[in-house]
Amino acid sequence: MAQRSYRIAALPGDGTGPEVVAEGIKVINAAAKKFGFEISFDTYNWGGDHYLATGELLPDDAEETLKKYDAVFLGAIGSPKVKPGILEKGILLRLRFALDQYINLRPVKLFPGVECPLVGKGPEDIDYVVVRENTGDVYTGMGGASQVGTPDEVAVQEMVYTRKQVDRCLKYAFELARKRHSKENPWKGLSAEDKAAGYTAQLTLCGKTNVLTYVFGMWERAFHEMGKQYPDVKLNYCHIDATCMWMVKNPEWFDVIVTANMFGDIITDLAAMTSGGMGISAGGNLNPEGVSMFEPIGGSAPKYTGLGVINPCAAILAGAMMLDYLGETEAAKAIENSVAFCTEKKLKSLSAGKMGYSTSGVGDLVAENL
Repeated sequence: MAQRSYRIAALPGDGTGPEVVAEGIKVINAAAKKFGFEISFDTYNWGGDHYLATGELLPDDAEETLKKYDAVFLGAIGSPKVKPGILEKGILLRLRFALDQYINLRPVKLFPGVECPLVGKGPEDIDYVVVRENTGDVYTGMGGASQVGTPDEVAVQEMVYTRKQVDRCLKYAFELARKRHSKENPWKGLSAEDKAAGYTAQLTLCGKTNVLTYVFGMWERAFHEMGKQYPDVKLNYCHIDATCMWMVKNPEWFDVIVTANMFGDIITDLAAMTSGGMGISAGGNLNPEGVSMFEPIGGSAPKYTGLGVINPCAAILAGAMMLDYLGETEAAKAIENSVAFCTEKKLKSLSAGKMGYSTSGVGDLVAENL
């Protein structure tokens, strides 16, 4: 039997990014040893420091370079020395668009022992996934400004979608809902009537059909048309404002949520805070037919750089997501279980400097308890 082998491009990035990436790689290597596969990392130091030193955001061949790898493992991009928007557009958005990473996948999971700001809610209540379309919407940059700096200044930024973008995002979301749940393991939020009707999972479309009638009119039509191919998935719809309310009041109502780029950007940060904060929230920018990129959500946290106090759990969980994407499901689950053990039994807090362990100490704990 051939040895399973993977090549990963590591982009440690800025601030505390290199520190958390190091712990993610530590845990991934421990999992590779335990579960019998090989994995290697090549490092590319693109980010704020590289930009300040060279004036270059990314090399011209950056996208082609990354396409040679099985996946990309990102730390964080962001520097207080660089004007906001330059690194985000010049590195993160450029890579997402050029690599056609059309899905932003954000698991929302409250781990045991993690303090939840929602009164009365526990791990059994917060366990869902947000599928955010990742290449369209206002992020495409269509629009412009005129008469800037005058009382008559006009600014336009357009929400743009093609049916192709909508359909491929919805297809991924439907398939994910079906993958998460089956007749043998139905979603716990289904009623007896739902189960009797043959449903095993639920997919919620988050939109604004009452105001953004053109864009979300297309999303809604596509949603119901595609839903006919998935009779085992219950269809649900919530306006964006209602989604935010229910994520706080009744998060247990959600299984898989699918939404557009801007709305997804907003609700995933709200979801992260309900499940313990940015320090334990991971995400993936996916091209299911190409190269995908996995990252912690918390940003570069420059004030903690080099202190060894930042929480690496989000990067470690991003590594688990990457392994699951690569097909190493057993190893990915072991990492997630080890993080859950550490949050419940070992860590005093998820906050920087209050964990009871250093950054590398947390990485050691997760690796040792696989």
